[in-house]
Amino acid sequence: MAAKKAEASLKSLHAELDKDVPSAKACLAFLGEAGEVLKDLDHETLEELNVMKTLGKMTRSVKRHKRSSEEAEDWESALKVVNKLQLQCKTSSKVDSKAKQEISKPSSQPGNHSTVKEYRARLVVQKKDMYKDPPVLPPLDIKIETSFCRPPKRNKETGMLSFVATTSEVSNLLKDFHPNRTPEEVLRAGSFGGTYFRPISSAVTNVSYSANDVLEDSVEKDWIKGLPMNMLTSKTYRPEINKYGVKCGGSLGMWESSGWITPVDPYGWFQWYCRFYRGRRCDDDVRQISRWLKSAGPKGRFRSQLCNKIIAAQADHNDNSISPVIRQTLLHWGLEITPDVLTKHAKRVGK
Repeated sequence: MAAKKAEASLKSLHAELDKDVPSAKACLAFLGEAGEVLKDLDHETLEELNVMKTLGKMTRSVKRHKRSSEEAEDWESALKVVNKLQLQCKTSSKVDSKAKQEISKPSSQPGNHSTVKEYRARLVVQKKDMYKDPPVLPPLDIKIETSFCRPPKRNKETGMLSFVATTSEVSNLLKDFHPNRTPEEVLRAGSFGGTYFRPISSAVTNVSYSANDVLEDSVEKDWIKGLPMNMLTSKTYRPEINKYGVKCGGSLGMWESSGWITPVDPYGWFQWYCRFYRGRRCDDDVRQISRWLKSAGPKGRFRSQLCNKIIAAQADHNDNSISPVIRQTLLHWGLEITPDVLTKHAKRVGK
């Protein structure tokens, strides 16, 4: 969005300067607009828009108009603004260049980051989308318990899963943590556009992961037996792979820059869910279960939104024409709307 605004402002400014009798005041206004958006662009975007070259041409045009116009003072002000923008863009270039020099390739120096500056540098080098800039540092000191818990029990009527924990804090959260789709069911239904276990470079750990290694370390072999790899490790997101045929979810960069990804589960929540289902317990369980509760729990926003839409439409729980994007999102969180889920929601909200 910022890049488009900058491009539009520069085009307007260029058009004004090309007039036989351009207005210095109009140029100053366009320069002000451009300056506001240019300051938020990184070096690569500035290069893509040829900003430095454009500003160089503008400098020459402004100087020419200054010599022949009665608005000499205004043109002098415009020239100062152009020079300031040039300096601003050069500074941005140096900052990004320095950031890239501070770390090497993601796979060459494994390890957790120690500062926001270092973390941002990794995201820049890996060309990740930054949902939050500066990024949020994720939890780092996470201990994994050596003993494993038994598999969850499943309610035969509702499909709800019930887990056990080793701490009272997690146990309290588990009272409401009841996904109704196992990791295997999520994958076999068609999820994440087939990309979840693709090869990635993690900004959190500074390690590059291969698809085969992460699959072996995250899922049971039986879960994916017979599944084509384009449902698991595709580098290209394919909405048609998904059960509801739609695209949903954010990028890895969005998750990483938001502080949602940890070193123990560099692929995100679903990787945590796979391992939690298999019995692993760790210090991150409280945070991850809390995230589920806010999204797919009894009062979770996605679950509540979808149930409300179904009730308002007086439709069946499995009417896939109602909010397929939310349905797909909830599937990624291990939940689908069943008669039981819908009935409990209606009772809770009094509908």
